[in-house]
Amino acid sequence: MPKIQTKCPRCKQPIITDVQILFDMNTDPTAKQKLLSQGTNTARCQVCGYEGMISTPVVYHDPDKELLLTYFPSELGLPINEQEKQIGPLINQVVNALPNEKRKGYLFQPSTMFTFQTLIDKVLEADGITKEMIDAQQKRISLIQRLLAIAKPEDRLTVINQDAALIDGETFTLLSTLIQTSAMQGDEEGAKALGQLQSELLKETEFGRKLLADSEETQKALKKLEQANKEGLTREKLLEILGSVKSDSSLTTLVSLTRSGLDYQFFQILSERIEHASDDEKEPLVALRTKLLDLTRKIDAEVKKRLQNATTLMDKIIAEENVEQAIEKHAAEIDDYFTQAVQMEFEKAHENNDLTRMDRIQKVVTVLDKLSAPPPEIELIQKLLEAKDDDARKQLLAENSEKIDDQFLQTITAIIAEGESLNQSPELITVLQSIYKMALRHNMEKNLKA
Repeated sequence: MPKIQTKCPRCKQPIITDVQILFDMNTDPTAKQKLLSQGTNTARCQVCGYEGMISTPVVYHDPDKELLLTYFPSELGLPINEQEKQIGPLINQVVNALPNEKRKGYLFQPSTMFTFQTLIDKVLEADGITKEMIDAQQKRISLIQRLLAIAKPEDRLTVINQDAALIDGETFTLLSTLIQTSAMQGDEEGAKALGQLQSELLKETEFGRKLLADSEETQKALKKLEQANKEGLTREKLLEILGSVKSDSSLTTLVSLTRSGLDYQFFQILSERIEHASDDEKEPLVALRTKLLDLTRKIDAEVKKRLQNATTLMDKIIAEENVEQAIEKHAAEIDDYFTQAVQMEFEKAHENNDLTRMDRIQKVVTVLDKLSAPPPEIELIQKLLEAKDDDARKQLLAENSEKIDDQFLQTITAIIAEGESLNQSPELITVLQSIYKMALRHNMEKNLKA
């Protein structure tokens, strides 16, 4: 991003800041994320301490949604012809970056947004996120912020009871996202405070208690499934486990994990049970069959759709001259379905003896292997976890002394915070804490010697 000199919005002193005006999803798949996060076009004034967004024009382009939006801040006070002089070259840049077959009519009729918020709303609306949905989420964020600011438990409980209607699945999803974000950023205190609030809401709200009960039921069912898997999982045993859960969310979780076992033979066994069941037993079994058929259809449809999208993406990537650059460009879209699609398409190309396609796909595989390799610090932490005892861990730390630095320690701290927030195994957390102490001591001794 280019640096420009502008004036601080508060004290009017000159400041230097990074500015991005063009956000083009065609050339940068992360453009939307950058725009929505509002992490770009912000400034900090060393004189008065102001920190916030600066007034700058914005051009946003999303070819898939056929969106070309422009925004020019009114506070800049420039006449229309001057605005067009600044924005015109950027629109030309958008058009020139597209191949001829993708240049459509919307490019020649850009939509003018009169406020920055209207621009954001328009982008979200194209993704199916309405203003009402945004307002509802903002209310939940405000509630979380208010609850975090209240020190006394009894005062917090009063606010929880007053705003019980706002505390639903969206609120808990938002909390989980905030906890993970804080942990990844190394904000251990923030992650802990959010985790404590989440626990309180689970115990003190009707929705939270139901969520907790469903979670406990799911965990019990998963343990039964794990045990049955060790002993030799049969379709009859799987049917028994699925029939034992009461909540739809638990059933959905289990079906998503065991979809391969819900085959023709499984449903044949279930149908035979229904035929031989008494009148009292028949109704719940029929209801279970209906739910399972519905869930498997939805899962299969979603898998098919994702694989089709992944195959389309792979074809787009192998059509590029530089495969590595193409993968980096589309990194945000690559997931497990993409990897599966790559494998399937390679096998098809092999069956058809299409050597050219096999070669292009193999290049994708090579780049993916290279990119998926874990960072050195994560690889070392994994080795430390697998070591048989503390002596072996000390030996590993000594052999990898050059890797033991502040970054390594911050990574362990973030993993511990995330593990605690997600209620991972206490034994794992204890081992990680022990590794952290050893690594910290090793790093201090190394620094003292230096």
